[in-house]
Amino acid sequence: MPRIFDIIEAPDMGEREIVRRFPPSGSGDFRIGSQLIVREFQTAVFFRDGKALDTFGPGRHTITTANIPLLTSLIGVAFSGETPFKAEVYFVNMREFVDMKWGTPEPIAMRDAELGMVRLRAFGTYSMQVSDPQLFVNKIVGAQGLYETSQIEGFLRSIVVSKFADFLGEAGKSLFDLPSLYDELSAGTKAKLQDDFSSLGIALKTFYVFSITPTEETAKAIDERAAMGAIGDMQKYLQFKAARAMGDMATQEGAGGGAAQMGLGLGAGAGMGAMMAGMISQAMQAGKTVTPTPAAGTKACPSCGAQIPVSAKFCPNCGAKQEAGGFCPQCGSPLPPGAKFCPNCGAKVG
Repeated sequence: MPRIFDIIEAPDMGEREIVRRFPPSGSGDFRIGSQLIVREFQTAVFFRDGKALDTFGPGRHTITTANIPLLTSLIGVAFSGETPFKAEVYFVNMREFVDMKWGTPEPIAMRDAELGMVRLRAFGTYSMQVSDPQLFVNKIVGAQGLYETSQIEGFLRSIVVSKFADFLGEAGKSLFDLPSLYDELSAGTKAKLQDDFSSLGIALKTFYVFSITPTEETAKAIDERAAMGAIGDMQKYLQFKAARAMGDMATQEGAGGGAAQMGLGLGAGAGMGAMMAGMISQAMQAGKTVTPTPAAGTKACPSCGAQIPVSAKFCPNCGAKQEAGGFCPQCGSPLPPGAKFCPNCGAKVG
């Protein structure tokens, strides 16, 4: 025979408990005339067949067909004092819940004005209060099937993270600017959340962003960029990186080689760094136009600039007559009148 409850109450409801279900499982068998005791900061909502029926505030209430009219219309029969009816009662905590924590379970990927693509984690707190108990029970218990505190907190946290990620993407700020914008991010995200919480019968009181941090991979990329900017010289930076890598390799080979292995690793690393820097430098210079150095025994024609033998009397390119003794036979540099030695290479010309 099912147990019939004559007293319906939740006497030890904790301050962090959002909803208490009575009975804990299944439907309760209540009778007309049962006593419903609702304490301060509580609201009791009768629930049957997926719908909230009637709501009771603090105080002692005697259950009658008069104060639960929806129950009478659902069952459709006249009750005597011995006739039970089935329903559940949800005691909703009406206190303001503070220090409700939220955080991103997975990093948020976003475009960064300075770094390109970054992955961020964010954490904070918010406070809320149930403003419409009947709507809250219908939306959370009826629609979502949730009534345990951890389940409700997880559901609300997913809404918070979604709206925060949306607002952060719209802000379009660099990671380096975000610490100075925590107040703006908090206010903007709270404004986005207001309607969603209100539709669940909840008033969002406060919302705070405490920290926005890069993932380990993003932080490493930032450190690398800062190191390159601080060193400035690419060749020295690559030498340093290669030497450090080779030094680590020598150390990992064991203590058997001792200082000799470490010294070898550092020397090879420095050489590799120089080679890498040289290759990069050559690649960077590949697209530049290099002015060829005049070959020994030639000079530039003063008329057309073509390279001609220093002994030529006429330019084979333009036919211009060449002044004798005007250029050094070794390097082709112009000679001042009466010079016996080239002022550029020191060769004897007189």
